[in-house]
Amino acid sequence: MWIFVVRVVMLIASFVSYLINNSITRSRYADAKAFDFEKPLSSLVWITSVMSILFTVLTTWWMLGQMPDGMWWKLSIIVSCGTLAGALIPELVKSFTSTKSRHVREVVTSAKEGGASLDILSGLVAGNFSAFWLGTVIVGLMGVSFLVASTGLGDMGAMSEVKWAVFAFGLVAFGFLGMGAVTIAVDSYGPVTDNAQSVYELSTIESIEGIDEEIERDYGFTPQWDVAKHFLEEQDGAGNTFKATAKPVLIGTAVVGATTMIFSIIMALTDGLAATDLVTKLGLTHAPFLLGLITGGAIIYWFSGASMQAVTTGAYRAVEFIKDNIKLDSQATKASIEDSKRVVQICTEYAQKGMLNIFLGVFFFALAFAFLDPYFFVGYLISIAIFGLYQAIFMANAGGAWDNAKKIVEVDLDAGGTPLHDASVVGDTVGDPFKDTSSVALNPVIKFTTLFGLLAVELAVSIGTGLLTHILAAVFFVTAAVFVYRSFYRMRIRSGEGPGSDKDLFTSPSTDDFPALGATPVSPGSPASPQSPASPASPSSPGTPDAVRRAVRQGHHTG
Repeated sequence: MWIFVVRVVMLIASFVSYLINNSITRSRYADAKAFDFEKPLSSLVWITSVMSILFTVLTTWWMLGQMPDGMWWKLSIIVSCGTLAGALIPELVKSFTSTKSRHVREVVTSAKEGGASLDILSGLVAGNFSAFWLGTVIVGLMGVSFLVASTGLGDMGAMSEVKWAVFAFGLVAFGFLGMGAVTIAVDSYGPVTDNAQSVYELSTIESIEGIDEEIERDYGFTPQWDVAKHFLEEQDGAGNTFKATAKPVLIGTAVVGATTMIFSIIMALTDGLAATDLVTKLGLTHAPFLLGLITGGAIIYWFSGASMQAVTTGAYRAVEFIKDNIKLDSQATKASIEDSKRVVQICTEYAQKGMLNIFLGVFFFALAFAFLDPYFFVGYLISIAIFGLYQAIFMANAGGAWDNAKKIVEVDLDAGGTPLHDASVVGDTVGDPFKDTSSVALNPVIKFTTLFGLLAVELAVSIGTGLLTHILAAVFFVTAAVFVYRSFYRMRIRSGEGPGSDKDLFTSPSTDDFPALGATPVSPGSPASPQSPASPASPSSPGTPDAVRRAVRQGHHTG
């Protein structure tokens, strides 16, 4: 009963915090010509966190104050660790993704001096550093909850100390989710500002003849297009930051929540930790458990590659279609509706193909490993959660750093159309599948794998260990491997004779600037050569016989 009341109280605290923050924001910025759009959002997060902690303590004291051993303050501190994480994590994320952060400005500086390559490298640096700091904070807060729980949370039977710790981790996840309302609110701000800017750009309202006079006549003010565009760009930068802040909070809840789900599997396997001979199989000295830990990391990296492969191939096909079918001359301002629909259709088709391969791969891997060995599967689930946490944080914040580096170039430096802007666009293009595809998709992967894993293990245990379960494990593994194969070899980029062609670049004629590998190379000086005699091919040129032979050898080596 207590936990449900606390959840309702947290929702009330979120609403009260919104009203307080709204009043403060109006009093400070109602008449301001310009202000930092991140500040009202940051203050909303912190006010909500403080109010939620205060309401949690009061409610817990009121409901559990009569329980022995100071149970009310122990539970209050444990839940508050999760609530505090909901405020600390966004603050740390801002340090790596905000337009005002040193890391993002470092990305801009790198792009200015070294072009797109250094822009990308600096973004990777920001993502890696962010994973360290956010991981440290999560471990620290979970450590505090563990220390409080170790003082005793009542008699829980065999191995109560272990059960206290897992119960505490579950309450930390509960505190995380207590910030869910405000997390969703600030996360939603990003798409709203992004689409507002897009609507403005696509409307081409500035070019409409007589629009200034019409707006002044109908609405009583003279539009300032440059100011409006600047504000929309600046708000989009703030939106990018807070889209990035929500991702680690959500992945954190997935991982902490997965901890309790995995413990449920462990409890089922070990008769509530009473079977000590089975408990020993959950250590590194038990080979299946150790191998499961290693396997989970491999699946996370496959998933990251497969999800980005779907984006890459879909984008390639869309660009291919645009080049072949959409011809915009100097008089045209937009493509036809039919061509635009076809581009959207191409992107949607590849997204669906990628989703099907990935989901079925994850599904059958979970079945295969659960039937292979339940202790192998427990190690696999733990590894999925840990690798997934750090991979998601790294990719989300690297992408956010690239995105807002471009925003600094466009808004603060007003350097659109320059080589610096071109370099930052390349970084942002790399960052989109990082932050908007792979990182966010790891959240449901972790949750689905652990939840479905609980059912799969129960099914495998009910069948019993023997030849049948091993045969089923082999069948499920082969099925998963088929979808892993399809996630790349059926989704890879091919180049051929037109849009949608599936002929491989390495085996078929190509319209690119170099001949198909394995074809008869053209001499640099011949009439058919794309290079002029005055500019002979260098040894590294893709059109030279040496380069072709090297590429063929590389293709045989990797393929």
